[in-house]
Amino acid sequence: MAEALTRSGHSVRSSTSGADGVDIHHDADLIVLDLDLPDLDGLEVCRLIRSSCDTPIVVVTSRDTELDCVLALQAGADDYITKPYGRRELIARLEAVMRRVTPDLARPSDSVVDCGPLHIDRYSRDVVMDGRVISVTRKEFDLLLILARSFGGVVTREYIMQEVWKESWSGRTVDTHISSLRSKLGSSDTIVTIRGVGFKLAL
Repeated sequence: MAEALTRSGHSVRSSTSGADGVDIHHDADLIVLDLDLPDLDGLEVCRLIRSSCDTPIVVVTSRDTELDCVLALQAGADDYITKPYGRRELIARLEAVMRRVTPDLARPSDSVVDCGPLHIDRYSRDVVMDGRVISVTRKEFDLLLILARSFGGVVTREYIMQEVWKESWSGRTVDTHISSLRSKLGSSDTIVTIRGVGFKLAL
């Protein structure tokens, strides 16, 4: 599955256990979840993820009864695919779920944020730096957009954590994402740390 998704242009991070999946799901744009896991029941993993975020979840499993499907949807899944499945069907179903969670609405007038060489389009979720397209995760995009909207001003760490991660974050979460964004933007000077306060975008 991971190979098929990669060939279709998606960036994939795989996990073989429920506990690991719960730990790493925060940056995902979409989660593909097998119910038959070695450590935790897949339905419980689905509930845990859904309780902390609204990231779409697609269950892919060999459990093919109507009850299994109903239980998964009640646990928070957005779609349910039974094995065996075709690669084209899988890709089409995943893309359909993504379209539902990001509906094709009219482009809002404030969808574009420009900060010098940095261009952010929150409608298409594109990031361009010095004419170069930057690939960012969902959380990185949300974090960068917050900094860009307050360009030149300081955004507190607490505000970032509340707006981007809600109630689901650890002490190093923001620092890790800031470090990743600095690397992707091409310089450690692009985002300045204001000790004891927060961060500001400096381009």
